[in-house]
Amino acid sequence: MQFPRMTQPRPNEFIPPPECPVFEPSWEEFADPFVFINKIRPIAENTGICKIRPPQGWQPPFACDVDRLHFTPRIQRLNELEAQTRVKLNFLDQIAKFWELQGCTLKIPHVERRSLDLYQLYKLVTEEGGFDIVCRERKWTQISLKMGFAPGKAIGSHLRAHYERILYPYSLFQTGANLPVRLLEPKAAVFLFSVQDPTCEHWSRKAVPVYLKQCVLYCTVGCLILCGQVEQYICLVCGGGGDEDRLLLCDGCDDSYHTFCLIPPLPEVPKGDWRCPKCLAQEYGKPQVAFGFEQASRNYTLRSFGDMADSFKSDYFNMPVHMVPTELVEKEFWRLVSTIEEDVTVEYGADIASKDFGSGFPVKNGTFRVAPDEEHYLSSGWNLNNMPVLDASVLTHITADICGMKLPWLYVGMCFSSFCWHIEDHWSYSVNYLHWGEPKTWYGAPGYAAEQLEAVMKKLAPELFESQPDLLHQLVTIMNPNLLMEHGVPIYRTNQCAGEFVITFPRAYHSGFNQGFNFAEAVNFCTVDWMPLGRECVEHYRSLHRYCVFSHDEMVCNMVSKVENLELELASAIQKDMGIMVQKEQALRERAYKLGVWHSQQVDYEDQPDEERQCTKCRTTCYLSGITCPCSPGQLVCLHHIQDLCSCSPSNYTLNYKFTLGMLNQMFTSVASRAESYDDWASKVNKILKANQDNKSDLEELRGLIGEAEKKAYPDTDLLRHLRQIIQDAEKSASMAQQLLNGKRQTSGGGKSQNQLTVEELRSFVQQLYDLPCSIRQAPFLKALLSRVEHFQQRSADLLAEDMPGSSALQGLLDEGSGLDVELPELSVLRQRLEQARWVEAVQQASEQPASLSLDCMRRLIDQGVGLAPHACVERTMARLQELLTVCEHWEEKAHNMLTARPRHDVETLESAVLEVNSIHAYLPNCLQLKDSVNRAKEWLQEADALQLGGRVPVLASLTDLVSKAKSIPVLLEPLARLESLVSEVQTWKEGAARTFLLKNSSLSLLEVLCPRCEAGSQKSKSKRVKDVSPTGKKPIVRLDCINDVERALSESKDTASAVRLKELESLSSLRTTNEAKFQPMPSGSVPTVCLCHTVPAGPMLQCELCRDAYHSGCVPGATEVQAGHPWLCPLCTRSEKPPLDKVLPLLASLQRIRVRLPEGDALRYVIERTVRWQHRVQQVSPVTQQFCGKVSFLSFCILNKVIKCFIKDVVMELQKETEKLEKNPKRRLEKENSDEQDKDKVKKPKKKKPRMIKERRCEEKRTTSPSNSLSDPSYSEDSEEDWSVCSAERCQQPEGNEVNWVQCDGSCNQWFHQICVGVSAEQAENEDYICINCSTNYFTQ
Repeated sequence: MQFPRMTQPRPNEFIPPPECPVFEPSWEEFADPFVFINKIRPIAENTGICKIRPPQGWQPPFACDVDRLHFTPRIQRLNELEAQTRVKLNFLDQIAKFWELQGCTLKIPHVERRSLDLYQLYKLVTEEGGFDIVCRERKWTQISLKMGFAPGKAIGSHLRAHYERILYPYSLFQTGANLPVRLLEPKAAVFLFSVQDPTCEHWSRKAVPVYLKQCVLYCTVGCLILCGQVEQYICLVCGGGGDEDRLLLCDGCDDSYHTFCLIPPLPEVPKGDWRCPKCLAQEYGKPQVAFGFEQASRNYTLRSFGDMADSFKSDYFNMPVHMVPTELVEKEFWRLVSTIEEDVTVEYGADIASKDFGSGFPVKNGTFRVAPDEEHYLSSGWNLNNMPVLDASVLTHITADICGMKLPWLYVGMCFSSFCWHIEDHWSYSVNYLHWGEPKTWYGAPGYAAEQLEAVMKKLAPELFESQPDLLHQLVTIMNPNLLMEHGVPIYRTNQCAGEFVITFPRAYHSGFNQGFNFAEAVNFCTVDWMPLGRECVEHYRSLHRYCVFSHDEMVCNMVSKVENLELELASAIQKDMGIMVQKEQALRERAYKLGVWHSQQVDYEDQPDEERQCTKCRTTCYLSGITCPCSPGQLVCLHHIQDLCSCSPSNYTLNYKFTLGMLNQMFTSVASRAESYDDWASKVNKILKANQDNKSDLEELRGLIGEAEKKAYPDTDLLRHLRQIIQDAEKSASMAQQLLNGKRQTSGGGKSQNQLTVEELRSFVQQLYDLPCSIRQAPFLKALLSRVEHFQQRSADLLAEDMPGSSALQGLLDEGSGLDVELPELSVLRQRLEQARWVEAVQQASEQPASLSLDCMRRLIDQGVGLAPHACVERTMARLQELLTVCEHWEEKAHNMLTARPRHDVETLESAVLEVNSIHAYLPNCLQLKDSVNRAKEWLQEADALQLGGRVPVLASLTDLVSKAKSIPVLLEPLARLESLVSEVQTWKEGAARTFLLKNSSLSLLEVLCPRCEAGSQKSKSKRVKDVSPTGKKPIVRLDCINDVERALSESKDTASAVRLKELESLSSLRTTNEAKFQPMPSGSVPTVCLCHTVPAGPMLQCELCRDAYHSGCVPGATEVQAGHPWLCPLCTRSEKPPLDKVLPLLASLQRIRVRLPEGDALRYVIERTVRWQHRVQQVSPVTQQFCGKVSFLSFCILNKVIKCFIKDVVMELQKETEKLEKNPKRRLEKENSDEQDKDKVKKPKKKKPRMIKERRCEEKRTTSPSNSLSDPSYSEDSEEDWSVCSAERCQQPEGNEVNWVQCDGSCNQWFHQICVGVSAEQAENEDYICINCSTNYFTQ
């Protein structure tokens, strides 16, 4: 092997084309090779080649007999393989041969340290018009630039010199301009008589000797007569024989020429053999030998070839063979085939017949023993021995065993060994399996680009195709894929590794090379889809005058003879192909008949070898018919070339036929009947599949066609599989559409919902439904759903375009979108905007209801708003809310500080703060408390002012309540200190009164002690008291059943006080009567119970002076201390101490100084009044006792008893009279009207029958009024300047309102009283005289 060392890669190094498809079938798909190839055909045929990786574990055993295999490889010189490189080499061979025939040796010159490309220089000068024009127009510099030389170095002059010396003579020879123009025409017969001295030496190619020159005479009659001695050699150009040293003798024809007479002239006599221009033309006119690979001189075994191949690769790349990258080998290969400077030669063991040495796959009945677990490889469809003869392969109907097509060929490769651009015979499929070894690199072009690839190669290397029109069928030429791709040819590549298949498709050009030592196997196969291409290929071969490997018509007729066993798909394809065949044959026979071919005979071409029945014109193998002529018994032409047989008349020709037209029609009918039912079915299917939208069939009709195919056992054709796939897709689409409509689309696992379809997926799905060849019932509903979705999207876009839409609109749109069961991106945006809208509305609603907008509510709203997506409206609302929260927190803290401040703030300060807080629309507890405190403080101050208005005496309960209220008001109240001191003084007074009146450990309160005993008559009675109802029209009787009734009565008018006294006397009288009745004899004879023990009288008894009840002396404590003749009171009647009047009067005086009215004070005053009246009564009853009126304790028991009895009796009678008088005496009414309705604090002056002047008192005089003035003092009310506005009743109820009715006493005091305080109605005050209690008391006293 000859090879140079690797050089540096060129800048324009090889760029790998894109990869072809690679398929990895599953075990199920890999089961049937033709089904899988047909499945991938729509994809793979667009690239021309594809690679198939078998499933993991598919590794057939290598069955070839390695020891027996020996072969002679082809020799491949890499730079001769590439088309353009071979053109250059051929040109250099022609130039070298030209100069060799001229006696010179060609030496390629060097310019700028590189070999001059003579071919490029010759082509450029020719394109510019030739040597003369280039010189005349001085274009040598341009030519040097086009050849890649740098400008400015006078390269053009060097190129001109080299062209003129080497290429210009060759160009003249090519154009015929070097042929000499002779002076003597052939008609002027020139007779040359030569006399040769027998002593002369034999002439060689040197110049003619001088001594042989003789004189030449010219005869007018055209004869040349030699006179004396005549010249033997003359120049055929000039006709002269002079300049013997410049006269050349041709070594081919012995013609002589002067060196200066040649075109162009020779500068000197050549040293080698020389040929004249005539001999040169004859030599170049000989036909060139077609280019082909030489066979190596050595015969290899597989092992010896492998050793050589590995040694070559490791030496070339200077590294172990397994470490050389495939990319490096690929780039180096294309560099080597594109250069003429480096000559690398490799060997390739190609087209080794497997029938001689055995296939790499195991075969049945072969010498290779297959293990039991590998027997399935014997019948595998991917076994290349089985693939061509499978039922689905058309080649199984070819009877002959065609090596390479029906029988696999073996290929043993080495690094750089290549297979050139070619297409398979008859444009068939091919499959190549690499058993083992290094990868094989493939390049392929799709079948539709075959003519384009041929045109590009013819354009780039026209010289090769001029000499060999069928060059691409010789498998001897390659071209760089990058160059083809630059001219628009689609090229794809792949690296086939061991254990992988490469499939080439019909009319797909492919080429490649081996990366190293490997072993591959290949075979052809044809499927049903190849049938029309096979017939087209035969017509293409006829146009190229290329022989056919087999007869296509013979194969079709063989299949028709077995029509009953054919699959329907194949029968249908044969029917179409045979219809074309019969139609053409009938037309050709009619044409032959018209030409005059009337003789015919039936011939059995099957018995003749293919070589004997080839058309002598187009080399097509004849089968149906052929034309022969008796004049040429060994020649045969097809019906296309009848006129090219011979010169005889067509009437002498004989038509040799295999079948008559009738037989052909009968054969066509038989195959048509087999295929018609399938064709009808197929036409129905195709019609349905190609129907427009309005004429689509439903899914049931397609199912019916499937049922028909199964019933009639139609083959599993592409159409049937396509129909099944369509039905499967339609059913799946219909099911999915129904689930979409029902909203229940689930996975096969159940339970989990699938991801919803997006709008684009739904739109695509709807379009897919309408693109189906059949109509789907759910399609209109899904289209309506899509319309709803699009309408929803439009509404969503419009709504979201608003600044902040309402939450109700958003919620309605969101509910609508959620029910569409489609993945809508707007839903998330709507949910987000809904949260924002709800939050904004919540803030607005809270702002509209300040009572509920608390700080916590604001903080909660802010926390909720922080988690929301950004939005302008949200940010504005958030800013306002945060500002409000800041203000509110400030005022809450400020209000809290004001409420808890020590010392407390006054009302004016807090009121100014409240005015500022009122502008804040929020619920602020501290501010509300502050506001409430201010309001309560104002109310309290009003109550405090009203309590002392006009010098009125406040009631203790009101005063205490007012003080207790003030404690809960966190405001500085100026009157509070004075009121608290009053309450303290009252409490001190009550404690002193309690010490005066209460017994030690008494269970009674001071008020109970001081109030009359209204319950005396019932304290021991168990009977139920019944409420007396006064008769209609009479004043109801006052109830005095408890201490509260007595207290209330004492605080009211005098008549109620009289009722108290009356009630007390009545109850006491009743009690005395009851107790005294105990000692009277009982009618029933029962014994009364007495004493505290409730037993019968026994032993010494004590009788209470007041209640007249009897007690055992032993049951009453202190009974032994009772003195005889002294009054004794029982424990029940002894309620309190009996302080002297002079000790009690200071208590009342001190209370009047305090100027606070309390129940104990009223009761005490009432007790004193009764005491005083009793004293006056005693004086009236018994004047003797007047000197003892100051001290009751010194009265004797008898006198006191009588006095008390008389007093009680008289008082009772007087009270009865007084009551009757009070009932008959009408009272006056004084209405006090408000002169100014806007001033509610002022009261109206009373209107009386008798005039009275009313005076006003200022507030300062009211405050300075002496608290020592007693209400019982008559001078107090008469001397008062504001007596008209102060009620003189002892217990004034302080009525309020726009109208307060007054009444004036008609007695001696003339004081004013509230009608309600003295118990006088308006009618009584108007019609009767009213006398106050003081005047009545004075009256009784007097």
